[in-house]
Amino acid sequence: MKVVLINSSPRKEGNTYHCLNMVMEELKAAGIECELIWIGMEKLQGCISCYKCFANKDKKCAQTDDKMNEYIEKLFEADGIILGTPTYVANMTASMKALTERAVLVSGANGNLLRYKVGAAVVAVRRAGATNVFSSLNFFFLISEMIVVGSTYWNLGIGLAPGEVNNDREGVRTFKNLGKNIAFVLQKMNA
Repeated sequence: MKVVLINSSPRKEGNTYHCLNMVMEELKAAGIECELIWIGMEKLQGCISCYKCFANKDKKCAQTDDKMNEYIEKLFEADGIILGTPTYVANMTASMKALTERAVLVSGANGNLLRYKVGAAVVAVRRAGATNVFSSLNFFFLISEMIVVGSTYWNLGIGLAPGEVNNDREGVRTFKNLGKNIAFVLQKMNA
């Protein structure tokens, strides 16, 4: 079993990274292979609605001037997908938005390649707007027919300076429980 964790924060080791690591620690403790991918500084274009992915049916986006196809392939190969983003104007980062836009179309064009994968959103926030981000990421999972795993609260970590989320006791508990819950679901699905 493998889980891919995507960090879309421009800060490679900012709060989103710390939130994802809390989840990843629990997954690794359960014997699940994890790969953390940082896309935060990539120049990723959003979907241009060319719909060539529906004509080509090659499991790739027709746009080839960035690394998106590499990331989409990682999503298709994984059993679980965790998308992590900081809160930017009450939404996800542009790189995460580009990933969700293009991955959902490529998946759908090729027989719903994300269907039945386990998914979870991880959001870092300074103050407010995170529930909208959480909802937006969950919309991606749901339209992709994925199995969304929850925790004891919304998967949000509060902090400003890098690493400050480690002081958010409720957030830490939420992320650790999320990791345990994802491991439980993956193990049941693969039993």
